[in-house]
Amino acid sequence: MEKLKNLRKQRGYTQDYMSKIISTDVSNYCRKENGEVKIYDEEWEKLAKALDVSVEEIKESRTSELVQNNDNNGATFNDHAGNFQSTNYTYCNIPEYILENQQEYIKLLKEQIESLKQEVKSLTSKK
Repeated sequence: MEKLKNLRKQRGYTQDYMSKIISTDVSNYCRKENGEVKIYDEEWEKLAKALDVSVEEIKESRTSELVQNNDNNGATFNDHAGNFQSTNYTYCNIPEYILENQQEYIKLLKEQIESLKQEVKSLTSKK
């Protein structure tokens, strides 16, 4: 995703800033910018708007890479998100650090939700 990365740097934007635009954490944005994780159309639109360009100017499509299966049972496709599909089986191989990161993020969101619930309760009891 060189176009996106180069334009972000030209504009002087950090990965942290861009991650907030698409409502994700910095590490996930970094993986998106490096082509390891898919950038969805809605995210492309938000990024293009933030960079003041059209989606076509920054969007690069990454075609799936064909990887030969070691036991020659057929082809396996890698979609850059760690998901593999073979003609014989399907499995998902997600690195542990990604799972840990997402669990921490979920915990943070739950804490924020609880805090907001308490704030709403406090505000409604004042009426």
